[in-house]
Amino acid sequence: MRYCPECGQELERRDQDGRVREVCPACSFVFYHNPVPGVAVIVEHEGGIVLVRRRVPPQLGGWCFPAGFLEAGESSEEAALRECQEETGLAVQVDHLVGVYSFDDEPQGGIVIFYTAHVVGGSLRAGDDAAEVAVFAPAEMPRLSFRTHREALERWKRDRERLLEGFPEGEASLEPLPGLRIRRAFPRDEARILELLQLIPDESGLDAEGLRATAQRFRESPSLEVLVAETEGTVVGFVSLSFSQGLSGVRALIGELAVEPAHRRKGIGASLVEATVRLARRRGCSHLLVDTSRANEPARTFYQACGFPTGGVAPLRVD
Repeated sequence: MRYCPECGQELERRDQDGRVREVCPACSFVFYHNPVPGVAVIVEHEGGIVLVRRRVPPQLGGWCFPAGFLEAGESSEEAALRECQEETGLAVQVDHLVGVYSFDDEPQGGIVIFYTAHVVGGSLRAGDDAAEVAVFAPAEMPRLSFRTHREALERWKRDRERLLEGFPEGEASLEPLPGLRIRRAFPRDEARILELLQLIPDESGLDAEGLRATAQRFRESPSLEVLVAETEGTVVGFVSLSFSQGLSGVRALIGELAVEPAHRRKGIGASLVEATVRLARRRGCSHLLVDTSRANEPARTFYQACGFPTGGVAPLRVD
């Protein structure tokens, strides 16, 4: 900005609060170079990651994630959906926040908010300022042109390694039965998990406030793991597992386990328990616990069949 928007006087560059800023010598107006907010989307699709090749500067011809700046009146999530649709032709749903990264390029720098997302529609095609769009396997991705994108990619890789923890090497899930997949829950599974939770007799009376508190714990509790059982793309069961550190070591406790009635007696519940055993063992736990004191008779019978002793807090040795 060259002229003062208040009085029209030409601005001068002065030291102001420890920074050189444009200041009006007539009315003392200060023009602040505030960061420009942008978004970028890490889209997992067909076993790889969606990248776009830039058709315009900066970094003309370079590869990066679908990205762009927020427009007035839209949230960062809405901007992520819009930019992805414009540049790749894909309609996506945001999964979770990867991180917020700053850049200090002239004239004012900015921040980029990175999300992960999954495809819910559309078809892959280059659009807007993308010269090309392609899907790359994680191990075969070209070097990304922007530092912030490279840093977000490394964070995504670390998060993904944690996602794979406790599962067979190179896989993001277990497939214990034909057509059944057990994986860690994503944020997009929240509504379905809350629905299944209410199948548990003690949880069937949850009111709106109770459901909100449960959803918050699902999203924010660092000691909680939730696994889901999925058939044909539909979540049909889940189990929650919490970890706590005691003087004698790490303890793992099964919180809730539920399977949709139409899919019971097919080994899904037992497969979920087996997945918790794997995670507990990977975390260095010697025992997996479950509290059967409030469970109904079918639930107690189920846990006994899985190897847990009957009555009260039942430990299963897993080391």
